[in-house]
Amino acid sequence: MSQTILKQSVAYGYIFSQPFATYIDAYPMLQSQWLAEQDTHLIAYGDHGSIVRVIQQKLNDLKYYDESIDGEFGLFTEYALIKFQQDQNILADGQLSEETIDAIIETEKTFYLEKLTTIEQPIYYGEQSDEIEGLQRALFYLGYFEDHFDGVFGPITESALLSAQRAYGFEETPGVSPQLVETVLEESTIEKNTVTEKQTDVKESTKEEVKKNGSTAKVENIITAAKAQMGVRYQWGGTSPSGFDCSGFIQFTFQQEDISTPRTVSELWNQSTAVSQPAIGDIVFFETYKKGPSHAGIYVGNGQFIHASLSNGVVISALNENYWQARYLGSRRISID
Repeated sequence: MSQTILKQSVAYGYIFSQPFATYIDAYPMLQSQWLAEQDTHLIAYGDHGSIVRVIQQKLNDLKYYDESIDGEFGLFTEYALIKFQQDQNILADGQLSEETIDAIIETEKTFYLEKLTTIEQPIYYGEQSDEIEGLQRALFYLGYFEDHFDGVFGPITESALLSAQRAYGFEETPGVSPQLVETVLEESTIEKNTVTEKQTDVKESTKEEVKKNGSTAKVENIITAAKAQMGVRYQWGGTSPSGFDCSGFIQFTFQQEDISTPRTVSELWNQSTAVSQPAIGDIVFFETYKKGPSHAGIYVGNGQFIHASLSNGVVISALNENYWQARYLGSRRISID
């Protein structure tokens, strides 16, 4: 199983192109694989080397060793080993027995794997916390994360998390956005008591926005058709309710009103008209994985847009979320008269 997981991680293959001195610090999971293959019973008090340094690092991660990681098997290293052995009900002699090595590797792995399943949900794009930093460190240990430990949950952390969870057979924990009109309404129209009343309130408050973009009835039908696809999975090249990519979702939605739209995001950008502020039914564009417009969604009012996202499928997101705000290119209009 460990070999399979390593092959799926971003770290696999690095071991074959770099000397041990390089990857020993770069990929802790590979450290464990390497350590398990070493003859550690010959390592004794006073010795110095890579094996001792890896042991010190792992004991440090597990909060047993907080001294300098210098590779020297001295008093502090021995004391840390004894404390660990006592907690694991292993003969507490401060020696690097095979049983002790196996227990260190397994305990560290369990420690980090637990972070993949104990995340407080929901977890939002742009959210920052010590828990998320701990998650990033766990993903780094497992070989799925190579970015900075900034404690901010974004697409890189999310992608690493989902990859690791899939590899280990855990339930996936995708990031979420403050989405769904009902959620926003609950905060802004608290005096209302039913979802129906809240939806009516939004309809009235955004009436002028709708009128700016052609036929009110057609715009409303487009938004209704778009929301009917909420939850449909993302599929590269997808243009149907079995799976959408972002431009395929837009094309499908507008087609429900017999309105033709270009197939790609760049064509959508080039064949639409720029507007200073989006009205309901306009297309909002973002620069994500490449230069220029590479992602798009349909503006639904109240600072929100509906789109086919890579991680969550068809969802409603907020333009002022950190991730989308930083990548926003502008809004453009396709005539729907």
